[in-house]
Amino acid sequence: MAVVGVKFTDNGKKYLFDDNNLNLKENITVIVETDKGLQFGKVVSVEENSNRDDLKKIIRKSNKRDYLQHLNNLKDTKYAIEKCRELALKEGLKMTILDATYTFDRSQLIFRFIADERIDFRQLAKELGATFKTRIELRQVGIRDKAKEVGGFGPCGRKMCCCSFLNEFDSVSINMAKNQNLALNPQKINGTCGRLLCCLKYEDENYTEYKKGLSELGKRIKTKDVEGRVVAVDIFEKSYKVLTDDNGIIEIKLNKEEENNGSKE
Repeated sequence: MAVVGVKFTDNGKKYLFDDNNLNLKENITVIVETDKGLQFGKVVSVEENSNRDDLKKIIRKSNKRDYLQHLNNLKDTKYAIEKCRELALKEGLKMTILDATYTFDRSQLIFRFIADERIDFRQLAKELGATFKTRIELRQVGIRDKAKEVGGFGPCGRKMCCCSFLNEFDSVSINMAKNQNLALNPQKINGTCGRLLCCLKYEDENYTEYKKGLSELGKRIKTKDVEGRVVAVDIFEKSYKVLTDDNGIIEIKLNKEEENNGSKE
């Protein structure tokens, strides 16, 4: 008995299910029960997990008929996207429809869209429901979700994190770039999506830890040996340079006691 990870799209989030004693292996397609109804998915991992009480069970391995229905659902979503865009334009809604997804049993049709502001789509949902005769969900997502679907490569030359291993988007702030002494150039710190690079968060905690005991860049300090303004900080060497009032440059390095107890300035 095992727990399996299932994805409903190639770049989508992985969800855990009880394998229901079906002896499943990776890349096998399955039918599962979700909060939104039946879904067609692919097993991407087989894992050990002793706590399975809160997991839904795999219903069955998919068969040829299931696969053909899944293909038909994918084909029909193309028309659904076109119709949704047409109706949104008629309603004057400033929204970009990204995609549409039928649940496997077609009990629900889910549209994802991006917009610069909140959208009142109640009338649009009514018209879509009347057109497709099923329950409609319109879900506003961010531009990062769009980048995850499209894919691509980051400035590091590797496949973008969002479409390779990131399933959840953490909050990233400009303060993280400042904390890492990065030039606040949008071309350097923004990703393909136009938002701040997700990887700014990866090392932010380490930078914060390394900076303990060091004066901030631009701060004026006064010690028994020097008085001036901090013009350079080397967090890895635990040192910084001070521009004195007589335009001299003095380098200060923390000793072990200062590293442990914080700056004495």
